[in-house]
Amino acid sequence: MRRVVFNRKGGVGKSTITCNLAAVGAARGLRTLVVDLDPQANSTRYLLGAGADPATAGAAGFFEQSLKYTMKDEGVEGFVTASPFERLDVMPASGELEALHSKLESRYKIYKLRRGLETLADRYDRIWIDTPPSLNFYTRSALIAAQGCLIPFDCDDFSRQALYGLLEEVEDLRGDHNPDLQVHGIVVNQFQSRARLPAELVQALVDEGLPVLQPYLSASVKIRESHQLARPMVHMDPGHKVAQEYEALFLALPGEAPAPRAGKRRTAKGPIV
Repeated sequence: MRRVVFNRKGGVGKSTITCNLAAVGAARGLRTLVVDLDPQANSTRYLLGAGADPATAGAAGFFEQSLKYTMKDEGVEGFVTASPFERLDVMPASGELEALHSKLESRYKIYKLRRGLETLADRYDRIWIDTPPSLNFYTRSALIAAQGCLIPFDCDDFSRQALYGLLEEVEDLRGDHNPDLQVHGIVVNQFQSRARLPAELVQALVDEGLPVLQPYLSASVKIRESHQLARPMVHMDPGHKVAQEYEALFLALPGEAPAPRAGKRRTAKGPIV
């Protein structure tokens, strides 16, 4: 299963949601890969911390090779790095993605990511793709490569108005490029249960029949602390309310089911070659 977390708005928690749901799946025994396509590299730093080397040939290296003629394609494996967490690997992002963008778009390499990730079907049970806050080449590549899409919603009226446009964009891309793509749900983030407006906005989405997932993710300073420590909530404080919300949210996703947690056994050390 390949999922993309998509929203054209910045600051809605795409990287946080991507990394925490991926970490929950890996902790439950699923071999998991996070592909970071955002030049800001927030997911990369969240999962690799001090081990995030900007010189690592991650997503930028993967796309750059498509611009060159070579006798042997390195594939995807050479651009993946193991994280400190069991069964959780990363294709890291870097600022080089920004420099490559116009070249990739002009050469129409829009299907490159899907073909590459399809070769990893036997290696990973779940692949999560973090995207930039715009509908650019990398985001379209991710939507074409994915089978499921999650849309973060951060509980303000502007986000509600933009949500319908996002759903239309996913539907248009599905019709034109990827008939397998399905919206797996709207993820309510930074929810304040005691505030009237967020509750009303979310209820309006539910009343309109939109696929709003439960539970809603609470606003918490613990998330900021987990960013600083580069430890997703399931590893930093598994008993915390937000960690438990992420676990319940993971199980609410289509195709997921409760399973016993796996033991502590690494499946990869260092870069996969």
